[in-house]
Amino acid sequence: MNYFKQSKNIFDEFFEHRDMLIIQHMNGDINKKEYLELNYKYMLEKNIKPFQRIDSFEKGMYNYQYYNMMAKYHRMIAQEIKDKGKHISFYSKYLNDADYYYNEKDKTTFRLLRFLQYENVEAYYIKMESTVLEGKLYEIVLNDYEYAVLHSKSLWLLDVLKKENVFSDKKKKSVIDYYVNSKY
Repeated sequence: MNYFKQSKNIFDEFFEHRDMLIIQHMNGDINKKEYLELNYKYMLEKNIKPFQRIDSFEKGMYNYQYYNMMAKYHRMIAQEIKDKGKHISFYSKYLNDADYYYNEKDKTTFRLLRFLQYENVEAYYIKMESTVLEGKLYEIVLNDYEYAVLHSKSLWLLDVLKKENVFSDKKKKSVIDYYVNSKY
């Protein structure tokens, strides 16, 4: 009897790891900081790099996750440096890196939405416990895909969402409230 081991592609492996960490975080097995650190470590170990073109949902989500994790990780490190009151130049570097990655994430979101032709997409501001993010952070849900929830504060992307008639002015609770309202 022949047994064939079906090999996993880059997306299968990446999303399985991501989903495993999401479930661990939802169950309280890891906190948000650990979630970010484990994602960052995984990307370094696998030498993950974003795709140049987004011509599939998988590539778009892959790039979004890459840039989102890099941005959050760098922002977390910047905050830790600031909290310790040391090395203001390192704080600025990590903060600038985070801003770069957030900008790339927003461009990726735009490219992914354009690829999907804004079909079955809804976006809205989310209720935040953070006063800094309240009224600024919005959620984009890709209803045709499981765990496809994107976030942004970008004003130019918000204008695009409104122009494409997928943005609702009604504020809602995030579909991943357990995550967006937890601190790291």
